[in-house]
Amino acid sequence: MSTQIEVILVTEPLVEAPLDWLRGQAEVIEASPTSQAFAERAHQATGLVVRTYTNVNESLLARLPRLRVVGRAGVGVDNIDLAACTARNISVVHTPDANTQAVVEYVVCLLADALRPRTLLDRAVSLEEWESLRSRTAPARQMSEMTLGILGLGRIGSRIAAVAGAIGFRVLFNDLLSKDPRECHGATAVTLEQLCRDSDVLTLHIDGRPSNRRFVSERLIHLLRDDVTLLNTCRGMVIDEMALARFLATHPRARASLDVHDPEPFTSDSPLLGLANALLAPHLASRTSTAMTNMSWVVRDVVAVLQGRAPTHQARVHEA
Repeated sequence: MSTQIEVILVTEPLVEAPLDWLRGQAEVIEASPTSQAFAERAHQATGLVVRTYTNVNESLLARLPRLRVVGRAGVGVDNIDLAACTARNISVVHTPDANTQAVVEYVVCLLADALRPRTLLDRAVSLEEWESLRSRTAPARQMSEMTLGILGLGRIGSRIAAVAGAIGFRVLFNDLLSKDPRECHGATAVTLEQLCRDSDVLTLHIDGRPSNRRFVSERLIHLLRDDVTLLNTCRGMVIDEMALARFLATHPRARASLDVHDPEPFTSDSPLLGLANALLAPHLASRTSTAMTNMSWVVRDVVAVLQGRAPTHQARVHEA
């Protein structure tokens, strides 16, 4: 086991308890890649911990000649050039199941917002107004009369299939890989085109690999139902936003609840701004205290690698 004091750069905030633990194992420098502190210590760093907005690419790696491990405090590793890390014998570790529960809960909340509208009262109302409010907030269909489609049946998609089936949805899915029936929780595999045509609700759970950029293309968007509810909590880049904006503008009964964007934060020229049926949130799905703590504990695997031990969750090139 190595006895040297390792230098670990942390480029984005971590939860305090895991960060304190890490400070007991190594010298920790909290610094963004654009900071003077990063520039001064980059040549000494053997570990790097990032979250969502640090791109670990060839340019950054060239500044870190002693680097042995990158820890991604989160699930996806599409902001890390795995091939470049592998070529340099740099391990990449992450926390693949850290936020599954948080994201599934968030998707359920989006479903309830879209499909079961609620009116809350802050004053006494007349009987006439009472009845009017009750009639205006009655949805035409229950969830048990609807079809929910899942694009990508990984950890999160599989859990959503289980929850949606328990609620009563008919559940369809499409995934690049064949799935063990135990992972499907009663969901039915269909073609991508059928998924788009048949889903009253379509929820996206594909990763951020380059081939998934604008995967939800204009062609697929125009297969969607006129009153579809589209949910995106995976990556903003998987949707052709211009095509989606045109679709929403011409299909007022459709609705898109988008938690992720490309870029983040989105800019004032986003084509989705100003559309009443485009609901935009600032990347909240994994923002629970528990999930953020789970993700921050990637530091355990970072230290494991530096101490010559096998990490629990090592990312591979095919996961990008």
